[in-house]
Amino acid sequence: MTPQELKSILSSGLLSFPVTDFNAQGDFHRAGYIKRLEWLAPYGATALFAAGGTGEFFSLAASEYSEVIKTAVDTCATSVPILAGVGGSTRQAIEYAQEAERLGAKGLLLLPHYLTEASQDGVAAHVEAVCKSVKIGVIVYNRNVCRLTAPLLERLAETCPNLIGYKDGLGDIELMVSIRRRLGDRFSYLGGLPTAEVYAAAYKALGVPVYSSAVFNFIPKTAMDFYHAIAKEDHATVGKLIDDFFLPYLDIRNRKSGYAVSIVKAGAKIAGYDAGPVRTPLTDLTGEEYEMLAALMDKMGPQ
Repeated sequence: MTPQELKSILSSGLLSFPVTDFNAQGDFHRAGYIKRLEWLAPYGATALFAAGGTGEFFSLAASEYSEVIKTAVDTCATSVPILAGVGGSTRQAIEYAQEAERLGAKGLLLLPHYLTEASQDGVAAHVEAVCKSVKIGVIVYNRNVCRLTAPLLERLAETCPNLIGYKDGLGDIELMVSIRRRLGDRFSYLGGLPTAEVYAAAYKALGVPVYSSAVFNFIPKTAMDFYHAIAKEDHATVGKLIDDFFLPYLDIRNRKSGYAVSIVKAGAKIAGYDAGPVRTPLTDLTGEEYEMLAALMDKMGPQ
């Protein structure tokens, strides 16, 4: 798949990031991950991102990363394109990127480098180095310490033909508008704020109709119903789902830092697809919070 073919695929539809399965000892659970992917693939997501933020990329050893990506690529070979999360220092990110390409991933999501601070010129050089290390398409993720501006992204677009997408995890509307207007159709654009459904209507109005859904991991039918309601501008359905599910869900998610991942793993367990515990430094939901989520999911009906 060429970068431009990938860009076309990512320009419409719902995206998601499967959680990564661990067993009771905290090791990668391949059989559980295969079962999860086989369950989620038919629901209609345009692409799945293996070992993304929700997939705890930041907690995986290099050897585990290879196994996760290979398992995802092999399992979904005939059903849905797999993109791989990559990140860390520039040399680490290049190693991950080249390994994902070797294993058959169709594209990459370049996660923030997780340094405490760096100039955006330096971040741009980091992105350029990763893009030039592979032939497959790359999506850059503006979040936390990665805050690339429209001029820098425009420069990267000129020097990196395989940089085909921009994912926004900042929620800076002024920046998002400037990037969308300045780069136009050069990129595909993805909404990437935690629990992106809450922002989906606003981002669609900005020219960003595509987003990644974490709740697709445990209420995939509801996630697709919400996406279609956004696409059709069915404001009544959107409003009802936000009121009935997403706002109460945020009340649980916002109790602790890192719960944006933990709550998804809890939801998967409630749905009958237990992915095991999160790895430190993340923490799992408490028993009370787990029951609150279970009650909320029950209101959404069979998936």
